[in-house]
Amino acid sequence: MNSNTFRMPARRCAGVVAAVALTAGPALLAAPAQATEGTGEGRASAVVLRAGLDVSLLNKTVKVPLRASLNAVEAPASAEETALSVRLDGVDQGRPVSVLRADVATAEATTDRRGARGYTNLAHAKVHVPGLPLLSLIEIQEVTSKAVCEAGKRPVAESNLLGRVTVLGKRVTLSAGGPTVVTVPGVGEVRLDLSKEDTTSRTAAATALRLKVAVNPLNLNVAEVNGVVTLAEATCESPKAPAAAETPAGEGLEPQTAEEPAQENLAETGGSSATPYLVGGAAVLLAVGGGALAMARARAKR
Repeated sequence: MNSNTFRMPARRCAGVVAAVALTAGPALLAAPAQATEGTGEGRASAVVLRAGLDVSLLNKTVKVPLRASLNAVEAPASAEETALSVRLDGVDQGRPVSVLRADVATAEATTDRRGARGYTNLAHAKVHVPGLPLLSLIEIQEVTSKAVCEAGKRPVAESNLLGRVTVLGKRVTLSAGGPTVVTVPGVGEVRLDLSKEDTTSRTAAATALRLKVAVNPLNLNVAEVNGVVTLAEATCESPKAPAAAETPAGEGLEPQTAEEPAQENLAETGGSSATPYLVGGAAVLLAVGGGALAMARARAKR
């Protein structure tokens, strides 16, 4: 009877050791954090010409707004025109006013999971405003703008002006260091800003030319034209970065450090950092159980 009394704790302790080993196993094999896919594609847009002008008639009692976006696209799309016009009521007896004529007027915008891109190209172009049918507001040989936003990279915005530029009949040289002002007596004034480029961590915007217009044509029943004309604009926004979804760790589990071996290697050998303690505890329990068994047999012989 005494021998059974000593054997039962030994068996129970062995069961506790086994239970500890099984409990530690799942904790040590906790799944690492996994990354999820990105939330979608980016954005891009392009426009050949954007006009925001207020046209006052001779009697100045009526103002006709000119709000136009020519060849404006948002990804994914493209547009190409060679002759663009806008109709304004009350100007030149209601006939259409040709705002832009060009040999090439292209706008493209594309997006995918790798990035977003906007591109505009305008070549051999003449821009007119109401009241100046024979005198171009501006003539350009070629301008291009592009905005590129690739996932994981710094966005890029770039504009280029190639060849000569004529404003209100005057040949001008534009500078990126500041605005250029062209004044023509009896006609008006145009202020030009060249190659405006802006970037952030995820967006880019490029504008080849921006004209602030204030003219007094006194033709076609037009007294004043004021506003802004933008040429060759492109924008983009990169896709959002993938987000990490972390798996909660088990209670009391210490984070793995660089000095600890990877869990895959532990699985190959069947051991872990807790193995020496488990083996030591089992040895002590076996020693105690063996001693108790020897004492029980000695008493039985008596």
